Amino acid sequence: MAIKQIIDQGGNLGRKIEFLQEDGASDWPTFAEKARKLLVNDKVASVMGCWTSASRKAVLPVFEQHNGFLYYPTFYEGLEQSPNVIYTGQEATQQSIAGLDWVNKTKGAKSFYLLGSDYIWPRTSNKIARKHIENFMDGCKVVGEEYYPLGHTQFNSVINKIRLRKPDVIYAIVVGGSNVAFYKQLTAAGIDPAAESPIVLTISVTEDEIRGSGGENIAGSYACMKYFQSLENENNVEFVKAFKEMWGDDIVVGDVTQAAYLGPWLWKAAVEKAGSFDVDKVRAASPGIELTTAPEGYVKVHENHHLWSKTRVGKAQADGQYEVVFETAELVEPDPFPEGYQ
Repeated sequence: MAIKQIIDQGGNLGRKIEFLQEDGASDWPTFAEKARKLLVNDKVASVMGCWTSASRKAVLPVFEQHNGFLYYPTFYEGLEQSPNVIYTGQEATQQSIAGLDWVNKTKGAKSFYLLGSDYIWPRTSNKIARKHIENFMDGCKVVGEEYYPLGHTQFNSVINKIRLRKPDVIYAIVVGGSNVAFYKQLTAAGIDPAAESPIVLTISVTEDEIRGSGGENIAGSYACMKYFQSLENENNVEFVKAFKEMWGDDIVVGDVTQAAYLGPWLWKAAVEKAGSFDVDKVRAASPGIELTTAPEGYVKVHENHHLWSKTRVGKAQADGQYEVVFETAELVEPDPFPEGYQ
């Protein structure tokens, strides 16, 4: 959508913009292969993409070897900083740690059961979460930790363990289609997120996942992210309206979609500031770039190539949207290498 808007505006620096699209096919070596094609054969000015941390890790050596520039849109575990990447999603201190602090301070939560899909992002995020809970949250503890393969659909065993351990919070980083099974089985087992006993807190369920799981199965749970479709600022109202006009009224907008939308605009601003499409010059121009038209409200590129952005907590509603129940007063500075978490 953003690329189309930039094209409709006449391109950038008087140059027509053409976009190429490649599919990583949810296969990490394929992501690397496609990245190499885009950089070496197609000689693209920048790339907007990747989804999982595994796909990002697969392409990172390619971008660094060929001096490409990637805008990565997904919230992730942090512990990374590359001169060849602008991270438009949140890192762990802006999402994981912020969410844990919120549920501890506002709900009095003391015990946590960590659950995730079995790959880099959930495992590393939960490693950070465990360190934070045990070392930085007074009187708090982890009472269980489990991981399941991507696409896993049988969660009854771990749900029984959760019921026996009686945590204050189920901290869930289950991704993709597994969410459909997990939340349906959770409610079928008598654990109603709306009852908040235990509280369900996630950093992986956007409006897109609720669309697949059904609002009735997840209503009452909480998510910590920087963006929700329900944000009422003027930028977002216009963005959601335009997005639905393009893709249909039934479509929803989640955190990663919004972060992906930011990439082309941040690149355009950096190119204009640099007066060049050259990667080295665009990289040098990127820190300090501000985007006042972001649907989330306002963002700014930090020297560490992450974004200053607000952190928000939303409560899932039966209609598939989130009610924002918490928002930081100020932008949260990104800190991809927090002391004591490596």
